[in-house]
Amino acid sequence: MKRKLWSKEELILAFNLYLKTPFGKMHSTNKDVIYLAHLIGRTPNSVALRLVNFASVDPVLKARGIKGMDGGKKIVQPIWDEFFNNQEELIFLSEKILAEKENYTVEQKFEELFFDIKELKGEVKLREIKTRVNQNVFRQMVISNYTGKCAISGIDIPELLVASHIVPWSINEEERLNPENGICFSALYDKAFDKGLIGIDEQYKILLSKNIKKNKEAIYYDKYFAPLENQTLTLPQKYLPKKEFIQYHLDVIFQKI
Repeated sequence: MKRKLWSKEELILAFNLYLKTPFGKMHSTNKDVIYLAHLIGRTPNSVALRLVNFASVDPVLKARGIKGMDGGKKIVQPIWDEFFNNQEELIFLSEKILAEKENYTVEQKFEELFFDIKELKGEVKLREIKTRVNQNVFRQMVISNYTGKCAISGIDIPELLVASHIVPWSINEEERLNPENGICFSALYDKAFDKGLIGIDEQYKILLSKNIKKNKEAIYYDKYFAPLENQTLTLPQKYLPKKEFIQYHLDVIFQKI
């Protein structure tokens, strides 16, 4: 029997899942792989194969010597290229297609993200919807990249985890959705990193700012900060924090003095 060719929509959905799936879980028994296979009428094995095809064209993985499966490279390469030329559009499109497959609109599926913008209209509302959906996907990408654990504390309670931008969302539009621009932190360390109270050097070791060290006499300092100095982050499976982003944080945000 002749194989059914993958449509562009199906490839975009597989790419969406690739971004959210830890490298070690791209297999046919993963519940998310099974779910997508059911949605698009394919086998879990065929979906898992597409995920490892995407891994084969991922330049970050190739640079680290991690290989996927080359067989379907020509099929997935155009989707990968389209993503990197227009990240915000393709990620939003992938979520829109996924919602439609699940018989929802994007607004219905992510209703909790839009509770405060119901009165907005037209292009303003669409722009805000797109931004919030993409931020939600970025969070999923980063948290899965760190296998659902804070890179400092190891906390694995989803409600306490934040996808911290290294270069802030508002500063660099092109890198907003780049998973190399994210680190999974628990809420405390996210806020400390965001405010420059802690930093990360190019060897991924944690630095404490002089401002946080002013609190050495406090009990919380000994408990939550002192043990961190020069500790190495728990490194992610796929996307290491990009060195130039780390340097930006050190130069611009970290409180050296």
